[in-house]
Amino acid sequence: FHNAKEKVSKQLGDGNLLSQVTQKKVVYDFRQNDLKNGGEGAPLTPIFHKLITKHHNITLPINIMNIGGITNITVIGKDYLKARDLGPGNCLIDLWMRSKSKNQYDKDGNTGKKGKIKEVIFKEAGDEYYNRDQEWKNSSFDINDFNSLINIFDGLSLEDGASTITELTSYIISNNLTYFSAKKNSSNLICGGGRKNNFLLSRISRNIAINNNKKQNRENLLPVSLSDKLLPIDQLGIDGDFVESQAFAYLAVRSYLKLPISFPETTGCKKPTTGGKIIKVK
Repeated sequence: FHNAKEKVSKQLGDGNLLSQVTQKKVVYDFRQNDLKNGGEGAPLTPIFHKLITKHHNITLPINIMNIGGITNITVIGKDYLKARDLGPGNCLIDLWMRSKSKNQYDKDGNTGKKGKIKEVIFKEAGDEYYNRDQEWKNSSFDINDFNSLINIFDGLSLEDGASTITELTSYIISNNLTYFSAKKNSSNLICGGGRKNNFLLSRISRNIAINNNKKQNRENLLPVSLSDKLLPIDQLGIDGDFVESQAFAYLAVRSYLKLPISFPETTGCKKPTTGGKIIKVK
């Protein structure tokens, strides 16, 4: 559970117990120090994403987008690092599949691909999302923050619901990606489980292309011209299933060395902040 407004962030696992069982030093609870220093407590992976670009000699600027339950983005340039959550990732699609079928998720996006996007329902859900209360408009989210939207899709078939929810998710991601991204024509690396949903990626790419062709955005500002190519990070020889776990191992090392793991440009904290409670073997 994560609620930046209430300064609450709870993750599964007991660091003290794990240390006792394994007789190893354990670092856990990475978000609390950031919250105490005025940050949103997420996302924490940007500093690891920056390490990836150095290790693999990736051309900058670049956007690294993680599509998990929530979608977040890290924007890396030669002299800057910034990040934020973009909105829902797999959470609404997964919630729909679990409530309407025996499946835990839409494998490869095949269910959504079979359905039809119901424009009236899509518009209603989009209006609900963009007219929400100010407290929803954070730079970090919990997967439960969007649950109220799911009722709008009741009455649709499994396939049509999956298709329309995927379109809503892609629409939100592409809009926010367009306005919070690196410079013109920067590349987009995709990690997280959502990179395997081919239907979702195709809709994100399509909506980015539509945004690029708009003369003006909602605020009468010219949008950034953003590449509509979404490259799964695996194509660079990086296993996209383990980026998140490797990131937190790296955060543990930085925490142990008392180095910062979050920054004003990534979580909104007041100053570069270390984090993670360190449990030593007793």
